[in-house]
This record gives sequence, structure tokens and C-alpha cells, in this order.
Amino acid sequence: MSSQYENPFRPGAGHKPPYLAGRTSEQDEMKRYLAQSVITQNIILTGLRGVGKTVLLETFRPIAFEAGWLWAGADLSEAASVTENALATRIVADISLVTSALVEYEQTRLGLGFVQTEQIIRQPLNFEILRAKYESTPGLVADKLKAILEFAWSVLPQSRIKGIVFAYDEAQNLSDHSSKGQYPLALLLEVFQSLQRKGLPYFLVLTGLPTLFPKLVEARTYAERMFHIIFLKQLDEAASKEAIEKPFENSGCGMVFSPETVKQIIKMSGGYPYFIQYICKEVFDVWITRASSGQISAVPEKDIIRKLDTDFFQGRWSKVTDRQRELLQVIAGLDTCDDEFTVQEIVVESREVLDKGFSASHVNQMLGSLSESGLVFKNRLGRYSLAVPLLSQFIRRQRIP
Repeated sequence: MSSQYENPFRPGAGHKPPYLAGRTSEQDEMKRYLAQSVITQNIILTGLRGVGKTVLLETFRPIAFEAGWLWAGADLSEAASVTENALATRIVADISLVTSALVEYEQTRLGLGFVQTEQIIRQPLNFEILRAKYESTPGLVADKLKAILEFAWSVLPQSRIKGIVFAYDEAQNLSDHSSKGQYPLALLLEVFQSLQRKGLPYFLVLTGLPTLFPKLVEARTYAERMFHIIFLKQLDEAASKEAIEKPFENSGCGMVFSPETVKQIIKMSGGYPYFIQYICKEVFDVWITRASSGQISAVPEKDIIRKLDTDFFQGRWSKVTDRQRELLQVIAGLDTCDDEFTVQEIVVESREVLDKGFSASHVNQMLGSLSESGLVFKNRLGRYSLAVPLLSQFIRRQRIP
């Protein structure tokens, strides 16, 4: 396809946009916290789905490298978050990628034959060696993990590096399981707080949905003092405009959206980066198709919204029970549905719009279930918010006349 007609927009989970708009202040915050002489505060990067957390996290990596830090980390899958040992294995694997690239480790072995001679074997300090040290270290999982991370720092070329950033995406998957005697979330906090108190330059960056920080505080109350929270919100109008227009400038495709179209896309997207990419891609594809046939028309808003409903919202909506849908429809009718709302506000509204309203206990119960399914979240002040951007608009489109 000619570059003139190649679509510059790339919606997707964690896909880097062609131009990252409106996030310089968050990047500056990362630079400031990397400049700590002793790590006293780490970073939590949080926000709704589609706001660009994963993309921003990836921009932190070159910032860390430029400041003299190394980088370790990955997505925290549910499998890696179930047990303390699984989480420890994840962290050991991550630090081993750093040590194996920088450290030659000496091991003494006995040679073969009638006369045994000592041989010194040099090899990269890889996962197998670190895991063996982990297994041979006495104590609890936390003791073993602290010992390995202390050992790793002791053998790294400290004169050439400032420290190591451990960055974990999807960290809301971390949970303690008291019924099973497994506390991986508490383990993570205990290990890094202990090492940082000893002066080891291990810096923790966790990315996740807004449910993450309350879970951290519940696991260890001192987590409140361990982290600086960066809450990503939707882009303002100026940044949204840049996110729409800059990809055209950078791609050299020879096309631009009219000012009226840009305004319409900003309104439709609500300023959320994912929706900007999604809508721009759809508009571009439609324009190319119609331009080839000599037809240029307005943005097909209804068609795009219908496709967005199917691609983004419908899967989540299909998992909700009928009674939960009624509750969500009540929430979508609140003046504060896109900000914060309380149980009492839902109860009052439900009695006005439903034949059979909700009791406070019933609302609390259903909000708990909806929180577990990722549709709402509760903040530390006891208020709730919808966890999916533009969800209220989708819910209102589902109303039965």
C-alpha cells in the first residue's frame, strides 16, 4: 500500500501510538523520582482502561536508561501472582536478565580422572545459578528473595549504574489469599521496603487499574508511604488535538482531518487515547474508501459507535446479570456517573426510576461483584466510579424505551 494511503493510527492494548500527546508532566515526575539519592518513594501508574498506562510505562524505560538505571520487569499475569513462590520466581527471572548480561560468575568444580583437580568455570550469572542460590538459602520466601536481590546488587558493576527499576504492568492481578496461606502482594511490599531501607537502589514501578492501590494498602498499611500515585486521566482538548493531527504530519500521508472533524473526534472519544486511535483509524479507512470513489462525507458517527460498542463494550456487558444491568442503568442516570458516586445516591435514584428500587445492602453486594469483574472500583473514601471509560454512554444506549 502506498504510504500516502497507509493508516497512521494504531488502536490496540498497549500499542504505542504514532504520537504520544499530553504525558510530559508524568514523564517529568518519573525523572524526578529517579533522582532520589535513597529510594523512599516508588511509583504507581494507574487509571481506567484505555487511558494509556502501558504505553506511558514503556516511555519510562528510555528515561531510566538515560538516567543511568537498568530496567527489569514484565506483565504480572495471574499465574505469577497466585503464590509467593511464583512471584519470587518471576522476580528472580527478571533480575537474572540483568545479571547474565553484566556479570561473569566463577564456580569451582572438580575435574574428572584419577587425580581430581579444581577447575574454575566462568559463566554468566543466569537464572539457573540464581535460582539454585535461592533454593539453598534458609528461611521463608521473603528471606530467600531478599538474599538473592542483595547478592545480585553486590556483584553488579555499581560504579556504572545507579540502580535497577523493577516495572510491573497489570499489577492489579496481585492478590493475597489468606485462605490458602499465600501473600504474594505483601511479599512484594515487604521485600522492596526492606531492601530500600538498607539503601539498595531498587525502584518499583507498578501499573494497574484503580483497584491496585487500595489492595496495596490493605496488604501493608505502610504502602501508603511507599508510593507516589500518578493517576492518568483523559487528554485535555489541546493534547487530544495533537494526538489526532501529529500522526498525519509525521507520516507524510498527505491527508489531514478538517477542524470540524477533529472537534467531532475529540467529543466522541472523550479524550481517551485508545478511543482517539480507534475512531481516527475508522474515519481514515472510511475516507480512503470513499475518496477512491469520489465521495467525501462527514464522519460516520453512528456506524463507528456501533462498531465500538461491539468491539469494546459488548463483551463486558454480556457477562453482567439482568439485575446488575438495572443497577448500572441507574448509575448511568446519575449526574455524577462519570466522576464518583455513593451507595446512597444509587439507592435514592433507583427508587425514583425503578418500580422496585435497591436497598443499600443489595447495592453494596452488587457493587462488590461488579468491582471483581472490573466494571466499577471503590476508592479509599468509600466512593465508587465506573472503571471503563465512556461506559455510561454505552449503558444509556442500551436502555429499553
